[in-house]
Amino acid sequence: MSASLAPGKGAGRELGRFLEIQNLGLNLPFAVAFLLVATDGYPRLVPLLLLLVAFVAARNAGHAFNRWADLRYDTLNPRTQDRALVAGRYAPRTALLLTAANAAVVVVASYFLNPLALILAPVALALVLGYSYTKRFTALTTVFLGLVEAVTPAAVFIGMLGRLPTGALWAVFGILAWGTAFETVHSLGDVGSDRSLGLRSLPLALGPDRSVVLVAVLHAAALVLLGLFGWAEGLGWAYYLGLAVVAALAATLDASLVRHPSEVTRPFRRHFLLGVVFLVGTALSVYVPGM
Repeated sequence: MSASLAPGKGAGRELGRFLEIQNLGLNLPFAVAFLLVATDGYPRLVPLLLLLVAFVAARNAGHAFNRWADLRYDTLNPRTQDRALVAGRYAPRTALLLTAANAAVVVVASYFLNPLALILAPVALALVLGYSYTKRFTALTTVFLGLVEAVTPAAVFIGMLGRLPTGALWAVFGILAWGTAFETVHSLGDVGSDRSLGLRSLPLALGPDRSVVLVAVLHAAALVLLGLFGWAEGLGWAYYLGLAVVAALAATLDASLVRHPSEVTRPFRRHFLLGVVFLVGTALSVYVPGM
């Protein structure tokens, strides 16, 4: 770590930026919604805490490793030249130490959760860490990132129940489609830099217009799959009302992308709102009789 890094709040803020803590809540509403379904709304405290620790640690490991793996590209990209490794505020070994420490936390938390969680922890870590290299070799990076996000419902059910019910697979595939759409939107903002750096992405391979159409198709597929998840888990009408609101909001997002495919800041922020609506509908269905 650079000696110039300010202590106290400055150091904490720097670490938070490095691990992108500000985006921690983007997928959290979906994770909480699946948790409520898996536990009928009443999760046991110890597994809940262990799952939360594993969730945050896996995310931290992925971001730290990504910063290390992408250092050469971040140095050449004007948008990322203020990142801690590029600017010298952190040393590359710091990123690797953070990666190793957080990966170890994931394994330990999985050990205390249940045997299946422990067996699958290396698989989850391989996905979380491996995505950093995919842009070098394939345009399907956004699909791979969607797969990383699809780990969330699987991890929740396995962590809380020690097994993955058949119905939960609909949620896994639904989040795969949803996450791929979200990451495709995100990558639309990096078309220019990816092209100049020789990296690959779906928007580069398909073009922005076709990518926007793909996002709309993926959103529709995700909503159908999440509807099947609700049916398999016996959720009530409030869940489907929440999905309907999510569908309406997603449609406005897709329409704005058609008009402005390179303007991704608003869709990126709206992703959190969509997750909150999904969570509210799920919570009402779980906690309120007849809903």
